[in-house]
Amino acid sequence: MTKLLPMNRRNFLQASAAGLAAGTVPGLFGSQAMAQTALTVGFIYVGPKDDYGYNQAHAEGAAVIKKMPGITLVEEENVPETVDVQKTMESMINLDGATLLFPTSFGYFDPHMLAMAAKYPKIQFRHCGGLWTEGKHPANTGSYFGYIGQGQYLNGIAAGYATKSKKIGFVAAKPIPQVVQNINSFLLGARSVDPTITCQVIFTGEWSLAVKEAEATNALIDQGADVITCHVDSPKVVVETAAGRGAFVCGYHANQSALAKDKYLTGAEWAWGNVYTNFIKTAQSGGKLGNFVRGGLKDGFVKMSPLGPAVSAEGRKKFEATLAEIMSGKFSVFKGPIKDNKGNVVVTASTAFAEDAIELESMGYLVEGVVGSTS
Repeated sequence: MTKLLPMNRRNFLQASAAGLAAGTVPGLFGSQAMAQTALTVGFIYVGPKDDYGYNQAHAEGAAVIKKMPGITLVEEENVPETVDVQKTMESMINLDGATLLFPTSFGYFDPHMLAMAAKYPKIQFRHCGGLWTEGKHPANTGSYFGYIGQGQYLNGIAAGYATKSKKIGFVAAKPIPQVVQNINSFLLGARSVDPTITCQVIFTGEWSLAVKEAEATNALIDQGADVITCHVDSPKVVVETAAGRGAFVCGYHANQSALAKDKYLTGAEWAWGNVYTNFIKTAQSGGKLGNFVRGGLKDGFVKMSPLGPAVSAEGRKKFEATLAEIMSGKFSVFKGPIKDNKGNVVVTASTAFAEDAIELESMGYLVEGVVGSTS
């Protein structure tokens, strides 16, 4: 059963819940003796579920758990990163009986999800990408994310073989650590093919600004970039604009190959269905949900789009060899020596960060060869 919530549900007031103690698990069913497998799960998206990007990837994951026995799925899309998301969460808890919530967007975590978690301590909240910290954040909250920088490194390999100008481009939303890591990974992958390749980055300032994304894509191509990727909520505008200008593209979040056809090289995609399935199985069995959950390609958190027809035989060979090495757990994207684009050594020659190195989740520098600034 799936319930799509109309926009006015954010105005739901808790008059009907006045007699409930804060944090009490609500019951549409009126009984705590329900089968343990019965679970109402809420998903909240900052944009539309069919955006060819971030929100679609999560919605595809939600669609997987919808098919699991005992699951009632409640979803709401286009919820801004404001107090509106608190209203949506309260509506799902008090009106629908949701006991596990996935507020998926970056800005939902602090203060919104944390405020709701304090108010409803018996409800479980899990956020995509938040840096949950033991002793600082409520025990009924947590975060999950994937090492999709591995996928951007592989994107970079495909880009490295496709570029003729030795200039590649990146359209980015905000200079938060996950975005910065993807930019760096993309260039490092390309430079494993040719160390003279540079990558120009343009930040739009927001997760979804179609006009600025188109302008940034055109500006990158005007300055010589012939392969483009991005980290924005919906890559649709970037992919279609780049392909329309004759540039190659590497996708992100979901599979955008249908938007670019012969210009689509490959893409770094989320595999949220695997992650959400594990959360649901744990919850249904009465187990403790992880508070800080991470995984990469080998863990099934991330996957790659099929290689497009423009990827050369040589490019395919290196791509597949690197993918195999990543899957073995023996590959490091950030292996020294690495300098930032200001000339400072940021990874020493003796250092090779494992994929789960927590230092990578606070990355604030752009590597040598990236043209741009985080400030």
